[in-house]
Amino acid sequence: MDDAASTIEGFALGFVDALRRRGAVIGLDRALSYQRALTVVDFSKRAEVYWAGRATLLGRPEDLADYDDVFASWWLTAGDRIDPASASRLAVDVGFDDEPADGPSPPEPRSGDTRRPIVTVRWSPAEALRRRDFATYDPGEIAEARRLIARLRLRGAMRRSHRWEPSRARTGRLDTRATVRAMMRTHGELVARPTRRRRDVARRVIVLCDISGSMEPYARPFARFAHAVASGRRRVEIFTIGTRMTRVTHELRSHDPDAALAAVAATVRDWSGGTRLGEGLRTFNDSWGSRGLARGAVVLILSDGWDRGDTVLLGREMQRLRRTAHRIVWVNPLKASEGYEPTAQGMAAALPWIDELVEGHSLGSLEDLVEVIAR
Repeated sequence: MDDAASTIEGFALGFVDALRRRGAVIGLDRALSYQRALTVVDFSKRAEVYWAGRATLLGRPEDLADYDDVFASWWLTAGDRIDPASASRLAVDVGFDDEPADGPSPPEPRSGDTRRPIVTVRWSPAEALRRRDFATYDPGEIAEARRLIARLRLRGAMRRSHRWEPSRARTGRLDTRATVRAMMRTHGELVARPTRRRRDVARRVIVLCDISGSMEPYARPFARFAHAVASGRRRVEIFTIGTRMTRVTHELRSHDPDAALAAVAATVRDWSGGTRLGEGLRTFNDSWGSRGLARGAVVLILSDGWDRGDTVLLGREMQRLRRTAHRIVWVNPLKASEGYEPTAQGMAAALPWIDELVEGHSLGSLEDLVEVIAR
């Protein structure tokens, strides 16, 4: 084991990392406070080590049980090898990743004795926010989430079209026209056997975004996600569902996300109102789905499933949509809640007709959604 790893602070960094892997939320400020606390406690007394970490690292009651488990497995085994005299021999270099272009400049590395071993700690706002629920964001974190969502790019599912294209494969369907042209160049002698294959094209993606009052913490991040999807592809259609259905594909085509969302706000009149999912889906099926827009498409429904309308109508319209769509993916931010069951009337009515029910409460879940769509 090298000198850096054998120091108190080296073990502390591993301890913090182990806690994070168990799901504990530990920011950079708490980790640095813990590092400073370790320089003043008596390592011959386990209680002091325990309370130093508990006082500086824990910010949520639900992390206490994980802390006790990790402390027992980490400090009571690896801790026996700690050299208490090494507490002042480690320098910590804090680095920053993914800093916004208009944010503060990264700090200069700390200067010090070049003979001291250095442990580099990297901090990333993207990773810190990745699993946080959108409903818990402060204004600064919302702004950072907008920037990160804008980076998402959709890789849509593919389908085999009826159109043909030249193929380099030696076996396959004979390309008669290309064969005749090749033979004309060789005076009738068949030198090559050109083939062709069916062309692969991206499936259309349709996004139906619930903008009701119960979806307020999530509707705007979803709208940002819809803009990222629409700005990167042509075969995308975006609709909002509240007390009515509104097509906002044109508004979200702008390359400027702020201008696009402003245009949507000016167009949509029922933002943060009630929810009539069944009526909205009937409007979609009658006006667009029956005309072929949904045929063979991947349909995303971004909603918590709370519906004030007729749930029988919702089930019937979901069944109609299922007959034309290739896949229906329902994105529900409540699914991330512990012990969640799809018992809301709207969700229960729709459940038999969807292909996948996925989370949609965080940046990480939206990144995962991109992979779900690409299947």
